[in-house]
Amino acid sequence: MRALQITGWQSEPELREVDRPEPGPGQVLLRMGGAGVCHSDLHVLYEFPAGAMPWELPFTLGHENAGWVEAVGAGVSGLEHGQPVAVHGPWGCGVCRACSAGAENYCRTAGGGAAVGGLGRDGGMAEYLLVPAARHLVPLPDGLDPRVAAPLTDAGLTPYSAIERVRPQLVPGSTTVVIGAGGLGNMAVQILRATSGTRVVAVDPRQESRDLALARGADVVLDPGAGAAGQVRELTGGQGADVVLDMVGAQTTLDTAAAVVGPDSAVVVVGLGGGTLPVSFLGLPYGIRVLTTYWGSLPELHAVLALAARGDLVAGTSEWPLSRATEAYAALRAGRVTGRAVVVPDPTA
Repeated sequence: MRALQITGWQSEPELREVDRPEPGPGQVLLRMGGAGVCHSDLHVLYEFPAGAMPWELPFTLGHENAGWVEAVGAGVSGLEHGQPVAVHGPWGCGVCRACSAGAENYCRTAGGGAAVGGLGRDGGMAEYLLVPAARHLVPLPDGLDPRVAAPLTDAGLTPYSAIERVRPQLVPGSTTVVIGAGGLGNMAVQILRATSGTRVVAVDPRQESRDLALARGADVVLDPGAGAAGQVRELTGGQGADVVLDMVGAQTTLDTAAAVVGPDSAVVVVGLGGGTLPVSFLGLPYGIRVLTTYWGSLPELHAVLALAARGDLVAGTSEWPLSRATEAYAALRAGRVTGRAVVVPDPTA
């Protein structure tokens, strides 16, 4: 079968012929429906030097995955051939306290950098994907196609989980600032609109992203180059935002987050932009909480898929056949992707 693989650090991905996997005991083989093209893959492909992560090359890319059950290994029950499913991407030990609650993204045994599908282990940018345990699969709600569901497993799940960490603050009358209204930020805007009464302010330098944020439910959109921090302060009567979701994590965006957040409020750093946010008693408003987040839990993925099935969460996907998957990454790298790009099987595959 064909698979898009990373074969060397800081290099282009390659479409290669590899053996089709067969499921062993407890495992499930999926016929792929779609695999999301995620911005974090660009860091893996072009920025990570050898030794930065404890992963062996080559491996197949694609950590946002959905498809149909093709075959199951011994001991697997409750899944039928052809059943559409989404893959919960964080693969932990399955038995620690976090994993037992469905939060394998915070597995206490595997720890940071553990290899998962598409990030250190073979992922879904192939014709078939081997999932190591049936517990990682979520049946899709009626009417939700795997090609649409695939990016929701990260681009939808990650902002949903970030929002859940500050849920008590998202009351009517509060203000939430979403910095970066691209793929994840656009999802965050929709989730906030569907699940809370907070006022949503989206900040992005791109006009098309601001326009899309407005269409998806943002109350206000701002250009960071036009004094966004001052405008947020004015909107909130000088009090500052109750929640700031930084979907970029660059130094400039974290500086904006620090400038707009109010007392007894929260900044959630979601993006991998490499910036830092110094925290000291007098450096930020009193009572501030700074949180990071990683992916999301299995129960949260169920909630994300339910939002999508009822039309409250739309990824806005563009599809690329597996034979042109390298072009999809090139487009993402060049900033030519609006919404989420999804790699799908070729029509003849």
